[in-house]
Amino acid sequence: MARLPFPPAPRPGSSRRGYDGPVAAGLDIAAEARKLPKADRLLAAAERAGFVRRLGHGPVVEAVRSTLDAVRADVLAGARCPAPEAIEARLLDRLDREVRGSLRPVVNATGVVIHTNLGRAPLSRASIAAMQEAAAYTNLEFDLETGDRGDRYRHCAAAICRLTGAEAALVVNNCASAVLLALSALSERLPARRAAPPPPLPPGVRPEVVVSRGQLVEIGGGFRIPDVLRRSGADLCEVGTTNRTYTRDFEAALSERTRILLSVHRSNFRQAGFVHDVGLSELVDVGRREGLWVVDDLGSGALLPTAPYGLGEEPTVPDRVRAGPDLVAFSGDKLLGGPQAGFLVGSGEAVEICRRHPLLRALRVDKVTLAGLAATLAHYERGEAAREVPVWRAIAADAEALRARAVRWLEGLGPAGRGAEVVPGLSAVGGGTLPEVTLPTFVLALASSDADALARRLREADPPVVARIEEGRVLLDPRTVLPGEDEAVVAGLRSALGVRD
Repeated sequence: MARLPFPPAPRPGSSRRGYDGPVAAGLDIAAEARKLPKADRLLAAAERAGFVRRLGHGPVVEAVRSTLDAVRADVLAGARCPAPEAIEARLLDRLDREVRGSLRPVVNATGVVIHTNLGRAPLSRASIAAMQEAAAYTNLEFDLETGDRGDRYRHCAAAICRLTGAEAALVVNNCASAVLLALSALSERLPARRAAPPPPLPPGVRPEVVVSRGQLVEIGGGFRIPDVLRRSGADLCEVGTTNRTYTRDFEAALSERTRILLSVHRSNFRQAGFVHDVGLSELVDVGRREGLWVVDDLGSGALLPTAPYGLGEEPTVPDRVRAGPDLVAFSGDKLLGGPQAGFLVGSGEAVEICRRHPLLRALRVDKVTLAGLAATLAHYERGEAAREVPVWRAIAADAEALRARAVRWLEGLGPAGRGAEVVPGLSAVGGGTLPEVTLPTFVLALASSDADALARRLREADPPVVARIEEGRVLLDPRTVLPGEDEAVVAGLRSALGVRD
């Protein structure tokens, strides 16, 4: 092969990893390519390190091929071939990451209590233990007394009814699913309390759900309430304006197609100024008078009052149930503090219609989720949620206790902590709940010429430590660091700052 005076342009998708600076003129690319080690050598190195036993032969062979392909692409793009030992190290590092898996525990030092990207609510020790036990055979749908088929929903229904005052309850896989199920099921019929049922809708005519324009919210990931409505089989009827809606707007929109009056709690933003909303109890009055369903999408369902924790007056699930809607939908993994789930609570008639709807089977939760929910609800029934449910423990944390933890982190850095300081800060509840509400805290602030690089090095720790950046400084908030994780924070900081023990 002829010597090239200049390196060839990189092929699409190739990279120059491991190569710094321009290629020396006259580099023999073919000779560099011949230096690539044989696949058998890399496979043997992986086997000696125990990766074949831990991952299996197939995944290791695939990793060997991918590693060699990547190095070969670099060489063909003009880089020198690394030493075989360096290629082996690169392979073993890749296999080590695969052993740990792509879904890994992280330390949440962001100060965002319900961090959607970090899995929302961390679970209590009792909930984790219950979910581990439920991984074996269970009586999920088996009645131990009669030996007959049982009801999976009974494992949580009684507790959530006691805690909320609802007649009946159902669990699905998230709050959006709960809303979808409620609208799909209830739009097909009207309540039994209606004095005279209207004639059936003609073929091709869809029922209507009436909702205020000011409540057509978008939640995380670009998911919008109107999208849920359209897929429920009902048409959306918007009433009022963005900032002001009155009872008369709902009344004027009623027709023979109307089946549901929908209330959506704006849990992730606030309206202020020249605004007016129709209260849930007012909407219930219209629904009772007209013989229509009333469904309340509460979103993040709190079972504890929020005002004593400095969070303002957020409506609780018992509050909404007392207002009298047929169904209230809320999440199990936000302010409730359990695993991902969605609840429907309300009248026995409405819940039973949802239970019998074919869509429920596509939305139902598994035994492990039900076990975690049951254990989480037990904390509330025992009056220990503020102490045992991690979300509420973090919300209730004392600012001075948080300052003491941040000071211990700083002390653990020793000389590497010069320039760092413990300063007042603000934590957020997060998870699309309680917008503009913050909690006073203390954070460890680290100045850096490259805050992004420092935050990245923290994420490369084992376990990864996720911090936030404000005004060019990396901040670590102890409010969201779980008990027992302080040593991991200090170790991650020392590694990110280049401290060698």
